[in-house]
Amino acid sequence: MTSGATANEAVVRIRSGPLVAAVLGRVVGMLAARAQCPIDRLDDAILLTDAVAAHAPVHARNGHVYVVVAADDERLELRVSDLRPDGAQQLLADGDLPGVDVVGDGGELILRLNFRT
Repeated sequence: MTSGATANEAVVRIRSGPLVAAVLGRVVGMLAARAQCPIDRLDDAILLTDAVAAHAPVHARNGHVYVVVAADDERLELRVSDLRPDGAQQLLADGDLPGVDVVGDGGELILRLNFRT
């Protein structure tokens, strides 16, 4: 993220279960809207959120999904952490994440959705 992006950031820790998708989706939608995310990329952000919500609980440690969501006028970033040692790679294998820049190493996965393609 560019400097100053932390003003549009949220830390979300959700117990694995049915509320992960709802809570994460609302947080991502709110931050993307504040960042003036283009509507076509907002759809992609929601799909990304759905994939994380569907697959992260299986790979999370301690029964919680932990995500830092940040957005600026260039991109949306989801930093999924507190994953099992191979959780980042497994989450990538489980989820269909097209059009996203991915950085994954062990217990943390960073997903970046650029607003301008």
